[in-house]
Amino acid sequence: MSSFVTQIEATVKTWFGVTAPNDPARRLAAELADTIAAFEKLRGTLVFEDEPASFEAALQAAKETAP
Repeated sequence: MSSFVTQIEATVKTWFGVTAPNDPARRLAAELADTIAAFEKLRGTLVFEDEPASFEAALQAAKETAP
């Protein structure tokens, strides 16, 4: 068992007073480490100004026009 899964189980036990009920719960906790790592790789790669060009077009299309 990875240290991440061990930490997750300890945190859940501390905060909620329950243990991982079965192997699927442990597997999902392990997959959480991969999800967190994937988000960490994206850090600093996108900024607000990098929104797709279609976002600006959608805003313009939705803008109310004066009669």
